[in-house]
Amino acid sequence: MEEFHVSENNLIAPNWKGCEGPAYAVGWQSERCVGETGSIPRLGFRGLCLQDSPLGLRLTDYNSAFPAGVNVAATFDRGLAYARGQAMGQEHRGKGVDVQLGPVAGPLGRSPEGGRNWEGFSPDPALTGIMMARTIQGIQDAGVIACAKHYIVNEQEHFRQAPEELGFGVVINDSLSSNVDDTTLHETYLWPFADAVRAGVGSIMCSYNQINNSYGCQNSYTLNKLLKGELDFQGFVLSDWQAQHSGIGSALAGMDMAMPGDVLFNTGTAFWGANLTVAVLNGTVPQWRLDDMATRIVAAWYYVGRNQTQVPINFDSWTLDTFGFRNFVAKENYGLINEHVDVRDEHATLIRQIGSASTVLLKNTNGALPLTGNEKFTAAFGSDAGSNPYGPNGCPDRGCDNGTLAMGWGSGTANFPYLVTPEIAIQNEVLSNNGVFQSITDNYAGTQILSLASQASVALVFVNADSGEGFINVDGNVGDRNNLTFWQNGDVLIQNVSSQCNNTIVIMHTVGPVLLSNYTEHPNITAILWAGLPGEQSGNSIADILYGRVNPGAKLPFTFGAAREDYGTDILYIPNEGTGAPQVSFTEGNFIDYRAFDKAGIDPVYEFGFGLSYTSFNYSNLQVNKLNVGPYTPTTGQTAAAPILGSIANDTAQYLFPSNIRAIPLYIYPYLNGTDLETDANDPNYGTPGFVPAGSQDSSPQPLLAAGGAPGGNPELYDVLYQVTATITNTGSVPGEEVPQLYLSLGGPYDPNIVLRNFERLSIQPGNSTTFHADITRRDISNWDTNAQNWVVSSSPKTVYVGSSSRNLRLSAALS
Repeated sequence: MEEFHVSENNLIAPNWKGCEGPAYAVGWQSERCVGETGSIPRLGFRGLCLQDSPLGLRLTDYNSAFPAGVNVAATFDRGLAYARGQAMGQEHRGKGVDVQLGPVAGPLGRSPEGGRNWEGFSPDPALTGIMMARTIQGIQDAGVIACAKHYIVNEQEHFRQAPEELGFGVVINDSLSSNVDDTTLHETYLWPFADAVRAGVGSIMCSYNQINNSYGCQNSYTLNKLLKGELDFQGFVLSDWQAQHSGIGSALAGMDMAMPGDVLFNTGTAFWGANLTVAVLNGTVPQWRLDDMATRIVAAWYYVGRNQTQVPINFDSWTLDTFGFRNFVAKENYGLINEHVDVRDEHATLIRQIGSASTVLLKNTNGALPLTGNEKFTAAFGSDAGSNPYGPNGCPDRGCDNGTLAMGWGSGTANFPYLVTPEIAIQNEVLSNNGVFQSITDNYAGTQILSLASQASVALVFVNADSGEGFINVDGNVGDRNNLTFWQNGDVLIQNVSSQCNNTIVIMHTVGPVLLSNYTEHPNITAILWAGLPGEQSGNSIADILYGRVNPGAKLPFTFGAAREDYGTDILYIPNEGTGAPQVSFTEGNFIDYRAFDKAGIDPVYEFGFGLSYTSFNYSNLQVNKLNVGPYTPTTGQTAAAPILGSIANDTAQYLFPSNIRAIPLYIYPYLNGTDLETDANDPNYGTPGFVPAGSQDSSPQPLLAAGGAPGGNPELYDVLYQVTATITNTGSVPGEEVPQLYLSLGGPYDPNIVLRNFERLSIQPGNSTTFHADITRRDISNWDTNAQNWVVSSSPKTVYVGSSSRNLRLSAALS
């Protein structure tokens, strides 16, 4: 991301009027967006509108419901990741949104039971980083600021917030701490955020959890040193909603924007607001830090062109009514709040394409698929085939598992404009050929299921497994899944149908891995597909695959294991420190998902990167070209001194609440109630010495970090050292798409067996060949050296592999 410098005349300007403007938010439900900052009326700068979610617009109408991030990862298609990002950005722009709260790299997916894994992409950091970067570029090319989240090691829903846990009867005093070593942090969890920063992301959201027992939104090491120092992040850091735990501490640690503004929802109290004004006036928060916050926010605003693309906010997050209170929680300022602007454009076509492009064919015995459409009797089974009896949006934030599953639950959702169910799409397909179609969508109708299955020439069984955010409990699953089995009696459903029909096809809509060992070798189960969370076009997308209009080319973005224990990681479900902060130690290091299976020598059911096609492919002619690139140079030198923009009058009377403004209840303002700062602070510890960490107020030039120097890290990390090609041939009889995957063995005693580093989705006609191209960068072959605090290329022998999955490495060569 190129640096953008904002002049003082565009920002705070010489006559500062308190901590007005973009750094603080006005409180939960105080304005129309899920997060909204204060405005700067004297500059004509309206408050910024921040809105969920990573898969579309949350809490609005006339918007699209896109496939989840995990589906985008399964496409292994950079172009589709970009197109989805751009389409989502266009929809947010059309509603008046300034910041789309997505995409997600935290959780990465340390444990398969993690509730919000599906919002992100994959437990592989390289796959996530590539998809993250392309999504960001798409969103921001549409003129909306993207927000990469949740930074960092935010890997489970249980115990993320003490007040939230109290609602479930669990008493803890602090959020859980994710305890992670420096190497693992860099080589696994920071990796995709580096890609996000390099892609120019305008904002990053700090997370609820603690990192090594320091809260994510006041952790100077992760925010100031790693993110803003080592990765040279140029945008702004905003808190997750209620993730701010201090005022001065979070400001000095590198947080730039407080969301949603109040300490707890609808309390009217704030760590910032007037308290930030006090802290700046008494010098605890230096002016350069305030200017830095504002500069970062406004720079991101200009960077994506909001000065040219911004339209008035035309929706309300708290009601779909046309008229209502603009200040929802205060019940003030009644008027037009929803204009019901249709922003969907032709995005349904893209959504349908991604849905089919992300469907992974796992089993296909004797060419059971594709179906011809002329089957004598087609039957569909499962609640997952049908509609939610309450309607597609009948459960707030999708907080139930009724009907077909097309997205998980929580804030990472969107309202459906409609939901094409598999039952509807398949019925349309069969009836268009004058066939026979019947369905049962009650998983517990055992007698009827057995009877119908015995009549069917092909039985399509739809099953699911759901999860979501930790503020919602669905069937005893508090965000995170309790197990890796199918929901709604799904295993019994599969067993009942397959006992009667020898052409049973299982279609899974799941948030991640489930246990499949009972079905992979079952003689009556002829095909298995994973369709993930495909969004509004779910039924049409799966019909395109089942009936051969689209040849499956997707690959698994995670591993299907035979047992929960095979993954080597799990969720902490019971507090392990009494009422203290639960401790989650990442003792597995870099070894998650396929890396853990490889290390333990465990055979997966279906490995990471696996996916079948209706055709076949041959791999040959691996070529590795080593480029003449100079040696790696650690960054040296110093930063410039932190600039001070404009001036601040230390007359507290200038910051009093204006006499011509009537305060809206529970609204967060920057103004003071009196001229005595200690009284305004209303803090018994006001003025206590020793509270501010040494050096945190220092504006002098600082040493540059060796691993830093440009957005994403030292620019020489991204030097291309090797160019790899291979020939991929379609040896079958139909056109198809294949994803050659490039893996590296770094060769060290503590390294994973292999790590994914690159891939390319290729479309190949039958009998034809095409060339797979992939670069290997310096970062790709480097390890993090904790002593040098830099990336190094070890002397261990390194090998490049090209294959169709992490366990099918067909070609290999040593890297010289």
